[in-house]
Amino acid sequence: MGEFKVRVIRSKRRTVGLEVTHQGKLVVRAPYHLNLSELEEILQRHRNWIRKKVREVQSQQTLVQSKKFCNGERFLYLGKEYPLHLVSSPRSALAFDGQSFQLSLARVGLARELFERWYRKQARTYLSRRVEQLAAITGFKFEEIRISSARSRWGSCSAKGTISLTWRLIMAPPDIIDYVIIHELAHTLEKNHSRAFWQLVEKHLPDYRERRRWLRINGFLLNL
Repeated sequence: MGEFKVRVIRSKRRTVGLEVTHQGKLVVRAPYHLNLSELEEILQRHRNWIRKKVREVQSQQTLVQSKKFCNGERFLYLGKEYPLHLVSSPRSALAFDGQSFQLSLARVGLARELFERWYRKQARTYLSRRVEQLAAITGFKFEEIRISSARSRWGSCSAKGTISLTWRLIMAPPDIIDYVIIHELAHTLEKNHSRAFWQLVEKHLPDYRERRRWLRINGFLLNL
């Protein structure tokens, strides 16, 4: 499979998992005992699926262009789009009033940095509170919450129970955010994506498949 960039992650899992990231890279999660020749055989067997997924990612990337931070451009926040207004006399470099974003004309050159800083601040508040709320509702226990800069991995859970969530999730609809949080909280009990893990997720989110599908299809939009 030399035509693709492949990253292999070994763990105690029993099966092989294949994932094409939003950057078009193939991530292979495999058991420790699986040798390279067996792994290569599995990749060859699924090469058509891999190629299809890579093409989908590439087509998505062509649809999404980097933000230009111009007047009227729309930005996502909690699943809704809001227009950007460039203003000459702003209250702050970047503000949000619930209807639109206002960016100082004098700070347009720093727009990307200002937006990321704003998104990070909202993510830390919203995601931290929501993890605590969902943990209390479901009974899951976690150690701490971290906000990451990951581009293609929405969340993770360490062996010690630390939940990490990318700040980019703050652009997603609340029900999608809840799915990612429940997914990671479930990993505090089930460390891999076994049948028991997905049953645990389904217990708390019966429609998790629809939410996961939304993220798989639309996740590329959650970016600057």
